[in-house]
Amino acid sequence: MIVWIGLGSNTGDRDAMLRAAIEQLAAMPATELASVSSFYETEPVGPVEQPWFLNAAAKIDTELTAGQVLWNLQRIERGLGRVRREKWGPRTIDLDLLLADDVVIEEPGLEVPHPELLNRAFALVPLVELDPTLVHPVTGETLQQHLAQLGSGHTVHRASGGPRG
Repeated sequence: MIVWIGLGSNTGDRDAMLRAAIEQLAAMPATELASVSSFYETEPVGPVEQPWFLNAAAKIDTELTAGQVLWNLQRIERGLGRVRREKWGPRTIDLDLLLADDVVIEEPGLEVPHPELLNRAFALVPLVELDPTLVHPVTGETLQQHLAQLGSGHTVHRASGGPRG
C-alpha cells in the first residue's frame, strides 16, 4: 500500500525533528521510504498563537494496514517527545496519515483521507511536489486542482536546507 504522510514541527530544532521522524518512518516494519518532499516554512493554523512550522510530506510503500501505520506514527511522535496539550497547539512533531492508496476509511480514531487535507496548503504543497497527479479518492480531482482552489491566503515557502535543499 502506498501511504502519504504529512510531517510538521514548530518547537525546538524543527529541521532535526523532521529528519529524525523521516529516519524512523524508513525504519518502520515492512515499509520502504519511497520519497520525501522539500521542507516548507508555513504559517500556523488555528486559534493558538505559536511559532511557524516546518512541514514536509513523505511517501512510503508498506505492507502494514492503515491502522498499523497510524499506530506507528503515534509511536514515533511519542518517542520524539510529542505531548498533546491543546488542539492545534505547538508541537515538537506531528505526523498525519493523509492518504492511503485510493482507500477511504471512516473508523473511530482513523479517517483516510485526512479530513482536513483539502483545507491545508501546508499539507497539499509538499504532496503536490512529490506527485502532481495525485488524486483525492473522494473528490476525484488532483491535489494540484484542490491547491489551486485554496487561493493565495496560505503562506507556504520552501525552506533552505531540508532533503532537497
